[in-house]
Amino acid sequence: MAGENGYIVDVKELTKKFGNFIANDRLTFNVSPGEIFGFLGANGAGKTTAIKILCGLSSPTSGEATIAGYNVYRETEKIKQNIGYMSQQFSLYEDLTVYENFRFYGGIYGLSRKVIRKRTEELLHELNMEKVKNRVIHSLPLGWKQKLAFSVAIIHQPKLIFLDEPTSGVDPITRRQFWEMIYKTAQDGITVFITTHYMDEAEYCGRVSIMAEGKIKAIGSPNDLKSQYDAHNMNDLFIKLVRN
Repeated sequence: MAGENGYIVDVKELTKKFGNFIANDRLTFNVSPGEIFGFLGANGAGKTTAIKILCGLSSPTSGEATIAGYNVYRETEKIKQNIGYMSQQFSLYEDLTVYENFRFYGGIYGLSRKVIRKRTEELLHELNMEKVKNRVIHSLPLGWKQKLAFSVAIIHQPKLIFLDEPTSGVDPITRRQFWEMIYKTAQDGITVFITTHYMDEAEYCGRVSIMAEGKIKAIGSPNDLKSQYDAHNMNDLFIKLVRN
């Protein structure tokens, strides 16, 4: 469900302060349904603070934002019901089995046991991981945990999924496989909002915003931004924007 303006994420002058420190400084941007939108920046740029606000986990100091048509000040519970969220820590309970994690999160999202069972079977089949459903999470390789955490986050088929630096710390092959999952998710109609500090991953997004020191320095498609700033690649573009 999009908001009144047709955007699934609509942000205007969003600001978050911690005392005198401004973590997010008047952010303004929007995301259309079905987009893969990249939220880029170095560690400490303010990406995670912003994503917590958009997920209904934190309140802004000022500004406006609606997620799937719901207000970030007044309708945080409705936001949580309509989104998926995968944190940097992969969001899985290490001492539970794979199936128990799916059942737990499916229950949180209000799914029936029948639907949880069906969705779990579908998602594990897509991952080719049916044989590990009874294994405890902490016994699995990092790349497997990452893919499972992503699948758990979409078990309820949300309108929008937030991925907070999901490929941090994994090898290049696993990163590529993870992006294949992202593309399939977008094709299935779920909007993807991803934060990353890997500039090469920006090339996989339809549009990106680049943050530095709590502000959005540029926003647009990767090709348009490279052309606009006369940059050979996204890394060169990022360095130019941050230095300026």
